[in-house]
Amino acid sequence: MTHIVKRRGHRQEFDERKIYASVYAACINTSLEKEEAEKIASKVAGSIKSWVKDKKEVNSSDIFEKTGASLEEINPDVAFMYKTHRDIS
Repeated sequence: MTHIVKRRGHRQEFDERKIYASVYAACINTSLEKEEAEKIASKVAGSIKSWVKDKKEVNSSDIFEKTGASLEEINPDVAFMYKTHRDIS
């Protein structure tokens, strides 16, 4: 089981659904079709899940950076929306 160290120092269990939801929201806010948003969110969430699977602990900022980098390769507009959403939320 992988634990995420959050920005304020507390820990919580890794949940790929949170990655999926945040990527999906960024896709929808970039005006992508629902099907395309689902495809991208699934791909990125799966990639991050594979990346953390053998780790006991990961910083949330590392997950954020890795997710943003994955999105850059797939769709730079979605990556921008994902990265800037954190600044306003």
